[in-house]
Amino acid sequence: MAELRHSISFGSRSLSSPMKRDEGASPLIPDNQLSDDDDRHSSKDRDRTFWSHFQYICPFFYDEARFSPHNSRISLLFIVGVVIAGLISIFSIVNKLNSAYLCQKEGIILHCPHVKESPSLWENPYSATTSWKPCAERRDGVISELPPENETNGYIFIHAEGGLNQQRIVICNAVAVAKIMDATLILPVLKQDQIWKDQTKFEDIFDVDHFIDYLKDDVQIVRDIPEWFTDKSELFSSIRRTVKNIPKYAPAQFYIDNVLPRIKEKKIMALKPFVDRLGYDNVPPEINRLRCRVNYHALKFLPDIEQMADLLASRMRNRTGSLNPYMALHLRFEKGMVGLSFCDFVGTREEKAKMAEYRKKEWPRRYKNGSHLWQLALQKRKEGRCPLEPGEVAVLLRAMGYPKETQIYVASGQVYGGQNRMAPLRNMFPNLVTKEELATKNELDGFRKHVTSLAALDFLVCLKSDVFVMTHGGNFAKLIIGARRYMGHRHKSIKPDKGLMSKSFGDPYMGWATFVEDVVVTHQTRTGLPEETFPNYDLWENPLTPCMCKA
Repeated sequence: MAELRHSISFGSRSLSSPMKRDEGASPLIPDNQLSDDDDRHSSKDRDRTFWSHFQYICPFFYDEARFSPHNSRISLLFIVGVVIAGLISIFSIVNKLNSAYLCQKEGIILHCPHVKESPSLWENPYSATTSWKPCAERRDGVISELPPENETNGYIFIHAEGGLNQQRIVICNAVAVAKIMDATLILPVLKQDQIWKDQTKFEDIFDVDHFIDYLKDDVQIVRDIPEWFTDKSELFSSIRRTVKNIPKYAPAQFYIDNVLPRIKEKKIMALKPFVDRLGYDNVPPEINRLRCRVNYHALKFLPDIEQMADLLASRMRNRTGSLNPYMALHLRFEKGMVGLSFCDFVGTREEKAKMAEYRKKEWPRRYKNGSHLWQLALQKRKEGRCPLEPGEVAVLLRAMGYPKETQIYVASGQVYGGQNRMAPLRNMFPNLVTKEELATKNELDGFRKHVTSLAALDFLVCLKSDVFVMTHGGNFAKLIIGARRYMGHRHKSIKPDKGLMSKSFGDPYMGWATFVEDVVVTHQTRTGLPEETFPNYDLWENPLTPCMCKA
């Protein structure tokens, strides 16, 4: 207001000064004694006074030719236009300053404005998805060049550690390494993990017959350790039977130079640890293509798992009484993930104290005395390395245009914070279900004896969804995104820009319209569209170059 008041006073002074300098006015004659001629002169003088003032304010419009009545009207219209434009600008500024900041929060409930649905809400644009096709499948009619089993260079034995999806990657790499060394692969053992605590065997989750038959022209695979090798326990414990010095992301040549000689000498060797022990851009293209062949064609879940996943996906598509699309959300906000992230999240003092104790117990080396963690948490959030909270996911999806009626399948463990933490997401998207809510207890009982079987159901239902949304990294999400890309890039796989989210949520002046525009524009290229690979790329998330061909 100070600036506006200053402009008004300046205008008053401008109006008075030409009157004082007007030589046509006589201070000696009273106004009521002026003649008609004097009136006419006075009128002209007042016109001159007005134009003197206008020249003073807008000198770039001054021109004697403009003193005509026609030009006077044009100039007056111009002034009126400027005033109207100024009023509109002031109104828009005030309106923007008074606009709601993102979403309104009432207790644990969020209220976000409605966003118009875009035409490509449920699938990627057709024109952007037709340039590539999968080409890692087995080629029929090709004569196998594999040597007979009795002429093999030796046998390799591998423990597939971790959860289901890490085990899947290990199995793909094991087949590739066996091919590199012309060795025979003994069917990998799915090792019990400290977190999963599961005793699942390969044959409990995957179709072994299909696995061996599909790869018969690439690698020799046997179900068990050969009978002539009597001390089988030696493969699990003996250092003499173990290759342990394999670096992470090792090139193919490393196995030929360092591992193959020991296999030829000992005939049977165990490789461990084996997680991430084969690189991507330092192996021949045909080896990467073989890994894709294993992942997308040879590794099939058992028929009963496939059938149950089909049933769950069908129920998701018919929840409204007619055919509807559905979204699959991989929500990574379990206690272990929150603790491991070392990020700071909204919560009570008691919750934060308990989380600090949990981190100190589980990761004492990283925790130390805890004094450095606050700065670390801020940095990680700024860089987009923190898991998205359920409430943040809700705001993101609404900004993208997904309506309240959206059917969402949630693949998640037990969410940290329970129902209160889930409330903002569930309130904004009430049609939120898990496999436990879609299926009866009896239907799932047959899968509960193996945790990996339940994980396989989540994997397949997410894979079949119209839209898949990840909230944090991990093998599950990247394998899903990679598989959907391999199927043709048509299905949307949204990878949120968590750095943008952190910046927007931390900006007190960010309005809803601006936020929506940022979200939509930024995520146009984060929906699983074709992307060229680059050095040190992740084959499992982007199989484009080695495993797909130009259509």
